[in-house]
Amino acid sequence: MPQIVDLTLTVAPDLRGVATESAFTKAENGWNASTWHLYSHSGTHMDAPVHFEAGPGTIDQTPLSSCFGPAWVITISPCQPKQLLTVFDLGDVAEKFKPGESLIFHTGWSAHVKDPAMYRDQMPRISAELARWMVTKEVRLLGVEPPSVADVTDLPEVTLIHEILLEGRINIVEGLTNLEALTTNYVLFGATPLKLHHSDGSPVRAFAIEGVDPNLLA
Repeated sequence: MPQIVDLTLTVAPDLRGVATESAFTKAENGWNASTWHLYSHSGTHMDAPVHFEAGPGTIDQTPLSSCFGPAWVITISPCQPKQLLTVFDLGDVAEKFKPGESLIFHTGWSAHVKDPAMYRDQMPRISAELARWMVTKEVRLLGVEPPSVADVTDLPEVTLIHEILLEGRINIVEGLTNLEALTTNYVLFGATPLKLHHSDGSPVRAFAIEGVDPNLLA
């Protein structure tokens, strides 16, 4: 029986870059509606190449076909603050990996989402070696739990890693959660962004499907 596992942080005002206000109410207007203000990289989100000027691509130009596919789940536990993730951390997946597949890194880091000093400033990061390996292997989607793939307190590092990945046509999905609910290390992974005109990124609804052929949409 297929099981869909939601890997998305709930978009709420306590997330960085999120605010909401009432626009209409049932009592006064006949229906309830809200106005939401969203930072393009709030919560669980996808980066577009223009985010780091790694190409002209904007989020509305991202093909939906590149937002789904088979993914290997790499569990790194315990994961240390500011740990640099390398090809070695892939284990035997490095040999099994096929071009066009995706990678999800399960580090448990979403447990720190309410603690910005840990979640944002001490996050595990993708090494340049691993980023270049992923480009050569034609990774489709890269999913991580921290709010970035690299140290946002180190501009040269965060720029370099994003440029390598985005120039390599890898869709970056940051801010995943609930990875502990997965029961297998090979899943059908999806992350669908809003079609925001000329945007550098967008919140996404990310999920994994177990119990089906992960190559169903490959």
